[in-house]
Amino acid sequence: MPEKAIITCALTGVLTDPRSHPVPVTPAELAASAREAWEAGAVCMHVHFRQQGAGRGHLPSWDPALAVEVAAAIREACSGVILNFTTGVVGRDQSGPIACLRAGRPEIAACNAGSLNYLKTRADGGWAWPPMLFDNPVEKVAEIVAVMAETGTKPEFECFDTGIVRSVGMFAEAGMVAAPQVNFVMGVASGMPADPDLLPLLLKYRPEDCPWQATVIGRAEVWDLHRKAAELGGHLRTGLEDTFYLPHGARARGNGDLVAALAAVAREAGRSVASAAEARILWGLA
Repeated sequence: MPEKAIITCALTGVLTDPRSHPVPVTPAELAASAREAWEAGAVCMHVHFRQQGAGRGHLPSWDPALAVEVAAAIREACSGVILNFTTGVVGRDQSGPIACLRAGRPEIAACNAGSLNYLKTRADGGWAWPPMLFDNPVEKVAEIVAVMAETGTKPEFECFDTGIVRSVGMFAEAGMVAAPQVNFVMGVASGMPADPDLLPLLLKYRPEDCPWQATVIGRAEVWDLHRKAAELGGHLRTGLEDTFYLPHGARARGNGDLVAALAAVAREAGRSVASAAEARILWGLA
């Protein structure tokens, strides 16, 4: 029988403004949204932290006290949930993510495994935002991985292109990490496209026997890639960080809608949805 599918919900992300989109920001909002996702089938919650207070919810926060408060609220709302903290920052200073890891001690955390020119153009040819480098050199990766080892946190290596996928194998060969797992991030305009035909090639270049999932960013077209990931045996992720749109183009009311749709995709591919206990075994957390 095919392996069960673990569903992760990316609750809110780092960029979306809550003044114009229904993304959760406060600990109570994050816990309530996580509960909706949990009831729909997600057992892992990928968490970004936002500044609190009127007019500040669109800004990231690395306050470790807030990380602890959010983690406690989600754990209370979803008994047995797996938490996955973000750690991504532009620049070499990772003191904020490190403080949040040490305070919150999640079971998993995202580890951006290589650098990317983070670009997007508008229809008129102008830049959607000033071109920027999302810089993740090896020494930065090694530093955050070492902290994860200290906190008992498994790194989930975020891979934005095929070279980064191959780099994760080199991290293992160099002794930086044992038994890595990878997340193919697809749909960023200057990274790997959300192309179902690309996915089998990526599997060829991941470390041997490496658990994997696909993060798919975009609109309704992302669902074809979710289906391909489910068919190929990958674990699955959705949430308001990645999309606002359901398979037929309607806007989701919240994370619960997106997770319910993704669980249906898994079942259509002949996969049942893993419980949190089963996910811990599949990911080597138990």
